[in-house]
Amino acid sequence: MDSVVVVGAGPQGLAAAAHLLERGLNPLVLEAGTGPASGVAEWGHVRLFSPWTELTDAASCRLLEPTGWVAPIQGYPTGAQWIEQYLAPLAETLGDRIRYGARVVGVGRKGRDLSVDAGRAEQPFVVHVERADGSEERIEARAVIDASGTWRTPSPAGADGLSALGERAAVEAGLLDYRMPAIEEASALAGQHVVVVGNGHSAATTIGILSRVAKREPGTRITWVLRRGAVGNTFGGGSADELPERGALGQRAKKAVEDGLVGLVTGFRTEQVAHEDGRAVLIAEDGRRLEPAARVFVATGFRPDLSFLSEIRLDLDVRLQAPSRIAAEVNPNLHSCGSVRATGAADLEQPEPGFFIVGAKSYGRAPTFLALTGFEQVRSVVAAIAGDREAAERVDLVLPDTGVCGGSGLFDAPDEQSAAESCCAPAPQLIQLGMAPAAR
Repeated sequence: MDSVVVVGAGPQGLAAAAHLLERGLNPLVLEAGTGPASGVAEWGHVRLFSPWTELTDAASCRLLEPTGWVAPIQGYPTGAQWIEQYLAPLAETLGDRIRYGARVVGVGRKGRDLSVDAGRAEQPFVVHVERADGSEERIEARAVIDASGTWRTPSPAGADGLSALGERAAVEAGLLDYRMPAIEEASALAGQHVVVVGNGHSAATTIGILSRVAKREPGTRITWVLRRGAVGNTFGGGSADELPERGALGQRAKKAVEDGLVGLVTGFRTEQVAHEDGRAVLIAEDGRRLEPAARVFVATGFRPDLSFLSEIRLDLDVRLQAPSRIAAEVNPNLHSCGSVRATGAADLEQPEPGFFIVGAKSYGRAPTFLALTGFEQVRSVVAAIAGDREAAERVDLVLPDTGVCGGSGLFDAPDEQSAAESCCAPAPQLIQLGMAPAAR
């Protein structure tokens, strides 16, 4: 009961454990996968746009240094390098404080369901766990930090937030995927038609990988599908982005469109994924159909898994499913002028005392989370759990500006109107787009 349970052994979960140890507290990290950062491992081939200096947590580094570990300081690692050179050594140092193959299926208060007030805060948390062998366990904890992330709950292709008709069948048939492809997988699609659905960094990364193949194999056709009626901030902030590699990511995708390697289709809201001769056909709500595709990559973002928190009292924004106090900061519907403030325990605490959501999950469905945001979150949250309110209330981080102004723009407006509606509206920019494969 003296343990603080951390859900997830990803970058923020491991950092939380390091901070808890440094505070003299007893962390227990529960990880559903077979190793540390199992979600990161699934996109290990992708290079991060954050540099090494923004991918390591201070308490974690202090824990590692006595082992002879030296912090990488130069370059931009891939996900696999992030694990190999930092996350795996950190997990090894934490040792048996991490339990793998331990899936959290429920969190509640001992002897109190969601509706009971009496004596609730005095009761320990109970964390229900399913082990890999099918056995079950109930663990008591003084506090719970949910760092489970959002990687395994991708948003579907369907424009209404639900799976499109035929979408699940397309996944089972190997025609539709929610992962960014490795270059080897993309190369296997040379000479064929490929569709990318989504607007964001994952979509731009996927476009970049596929366009490399299209340069080598001119018969390769790529269609980039946007739900919104305007290009908006699809290409990011460019040189105004304070993370240069993030800005460059969007600019490379923009060039691929301008060079005709990628066709852009806007205002396409997928209603159905049909099958024709072993290929996928996307059909929009307005009846438009894309030509059959050998593969569809869906990069429409992620959402938090709240299924195991049904007995925890939560205060979440109705749009983003993020803690209400930070929702306005990260809401892509609202103007932000590219800057997002760092968040701490006061923003993340819930009506259930001692329960915190941190990491990517704390942003709900918003797409702008950075690793260093999570490191600051866990520093503050652990300070709060330890009773150090001064440290919990202090914010030690200023986040880099994206260089994007005006949020995501109006959903259905042309580019010129969307820009005009922004309170810091830049001059409209004309973009020459490549021709998309026919939508009929």
